[in-house]
Amino acid sequence: EDFDADVTPRLLGDMAEQLKSCQFLFESGPSHQLFDLLETRALDVIVGSDIGSTADWMEVHPLMEEPLVAAVPKGVLGNAIDDPKLVARKLRRLPLVQYTTRHHMGRMIAAHLARQNVTLTGRFEMGGYHAIMAMVAAGEGWSILTPLGFLRAARFRDQVDLVPLPFAPLSRTISLTARRGVLGEMPAQMADRLRPVLQELIVDPTVDRVPWLKGQMRVI
Repeated sequence: EDFDADVTPRLLGDMAEQLKSCQFLFESGPSHQLFDLLETRALDVIVGSDIGSTADWMEVHPLMEEPLVAAVPKGVLGNAIDDPKLVARKLRRLPLVQYTTRHHMGRMIAAHLARQNVTLTGRFEMGGYHAIMAMVAAGEGWSILTPLGFLRAARFRDQVDLVPLPFAPLSRTISLTARRGVLGEMPAQMADRLRPVLQELIVDPTVDRVPWLKGQMRVI
């Protein structure tokens, strides 16, 4: 669903030109739901965040890696923005707007914080980037999300600063996954189509806006 507005229309348009007799069914949703649909054969190919387990029947093509980052109200960190220790101290005083643990990414963030023995005060748990970014932009707290989430919530980007996590880094990989041996060369060809599109529409604009992401948010 992170690619709905720009990447998906480009990909489907290109594929429709090549596969003129093919009909397309497109589903959008959290990665764990897409994997369930793939496993039950409701979908043939999915693009989603890796969820930590790969079965023998899966054919996986990594596409992009991105770090998780801290999104904070604009200017709230002041001169501390370049000092991870000061950033950590300031963020501990602010409520955490949590990504819902009903989704894989929320559970991944919660597990990472637990491994770092980081305990944060949270009042809000939400399942959408726009809602999270709206709360951060309004000064209600800070959040941990992906650069893709920041990019999607365009309305609030000017009111939010992105900084590296002030503790151990965390990243996710987005991959194209299909059932092994079913679609021949098509999954690999789709992955090859997607990588330059991701570079043009996602990685380059985000790194231009947030230069410190260069090398951390990347097509693979």
